[in-house]
Amino acid sequence: MAQALVPLKDLVQAKSRLAGLLRPSERRALAQAMVEDVLSVLSRHKDIVRVTLVSDDPGAGLLAARYDIDYWDESSLGCSGLNPVVQAASAQLLTDDEEPLLVLHGDLPLLAAADISAVLRCQRQLAGLVIACDLAGTGTNLLAFTRGSMPQFCFGVDSCARHQASARSSGVPVQVLRRSGIALDVDDSRDMKLLMSALEDETAGETFDLLCGSGLGARVELALATLDGARDMDKGVAN
Repeated sequence: MAQALVPLKDLVQAKSRLAGLLRPSERRALAQAMVEDVLSVLSRHKDIVRVTLVSDDPGAGLLAARYDIDYWDESSLGCSGLNPVVQAASAQLLTDDEEPLLVLHGDLPLLAAADISAVLRCQRQLAGLVIACDLAGTGTNLLAFTRGSMPQFCFGVDSCARHQASARSSGVPVQVLRRSGIALDVDDSRDMKLLMSALEDETAGETFDLLCGSGLGARVELALATLDGARDMDKGVAN
């Protein structure tokens, strides 16, 4: 059995790098749809006995209630910033050294139950720190560990390498895991293009409904095509 911790930033401020593609209300809607898909996978997984959402977003409590999970207001931890908040929350949740904790971001719309099972299997075999990286192999989208292998959290630039270094300096076994369902976190227009392509094969989920079940998806596709055309024109001028 395992627990999961999902830190969530204020949805009003979420996905600012998509400002050229989506309106503020649409960016919030996308961020909420993606985190709902993550919470749905976690809350239904047979090996996840507890899910905790940590956020200062005003609607986070209602979101947690919808999925029957725990909610902690970020301010209750007595710190701010992603890394200190995750460190404090993890320390409170890990009371049993044998029970692993998964820390993962809420913008993983392709996450599936099989990804969670693969992470837990890897962590138990390794008895250390599992890092599920992003598409570039430089960022960290998920961490799995027990109390004895909890890292010094360093989400941010080059976090995958920094988490590896933290584990090795403490003598903790570490393994980087690549899973397509975990690797795609949506931050910019290129990520959106990959997501739109992947969703063509999807049949369910809040993100699918938002982007493929309404006019928003068609507008995003048009905006992405316009951006691609502008990039091609810039390349032509440069050549």
